[in-house]
Amino acid sequence: MMSGMYAAISGLDAHQTMLDVTANNLANVDTVGYKSQTTVFADQLSQLVAAGTGPNGFSAGTNPTQVGLGVKVGSINNNMTAGGVESTGNATDVAIQGDGFLQVANGAPSSLTATSPVTGTAPQYTRAGDLTFNPQGFLCTQTGQYVLGYKAQANVGGGYSPVTTGTNPAQNAIYVPTGSTGIAVGQDGSVSYIDGNASSPTYQQRVTAGYISLATFPNEAGLQRDGGSLWSATSSSGAVQIGQPGVGNMGQTISGELEQSNVDMGTEFTNMIEAERGYQANASTITTADQMMQTAVQMKQ
Repeated sequence: MMSGMYAAISGLDAHQTMLDVTANNLANVDTVGYKSQTTVFADQLSQLVAAGTGPNGFSAGTNPTQVGLGVKVGSINNNMTAGGVESTGNATDVAIQGDGFLQVANGAPSSLTATSPVTGTAPQYTRAGDLTFNPQGFLCTQTGQYVLGYKAQANVGGGYSPVTTGTNPAQNAIYVPTGSTGIAVGQDGSVSYIDGNASSPTYQQRVTAGYISLATFPNEAGLQRDGGSLWSATSSSGAVQIGQPGVGNMGQTISGELEQSNVDMGTEFTNMIEAERGYQANASTITTADQMMQTAVQMKQ
């Protein structure tokens, strides 16, 4: 009788966690780049009442007799599928079409007048592409982290290409001189602008400031949530792989678009009802067990 009450209590706790996860998903239904979560239950250890036996000369054998001791939350899984894309028309809004995360970091660029390495904390990763420029001209997130990428070099025959050699070539902040116009982000991650400096040799020409870099992981669901639509690498996610958008298995950067949350409201409302019904059922089990205990106590009277 008491074991049944304890099993029901574990059910209350597990369904409360399920409701907490569902509530968080619904709260972030409009969060840019948010990835939903699902709750998976697992049974607890079982009490062995009688062991199973094999066939012998007198019996065909019996199966083990066990009584379960409750439930626990086995895992809370990240759903890393892409969300829907919303058109904004803002050139610095970037959606990633395909695999990959933007690399962002706190710290300080080594130079405040050019695309340069960022020194500070380890990079974090995000799919929230609502980017902007800070007063110094560096591409950053809405929370002030620098967007990391490659430096750009002018080719002899014209055009630009990323500098992919050297130590940590994809760890540079991307700088656009203040007063520039016509800022654009290409599908290859290129961030370009029309030079507005009359004393510059590229005056009124389109110049590529740098290339946004993307990061992929063998197990994206193993990333750790840091809040603010940010993720950190863990031993479960595997080693990070850095590359240029549109190259290899990296996704493309689509300007003027934003990836929305991948929360499915129909699924979440179903989960909410399921959590409520499961909670009610376990509460009823506790009430029944309590009544049975009262009956047992009153039997001597």
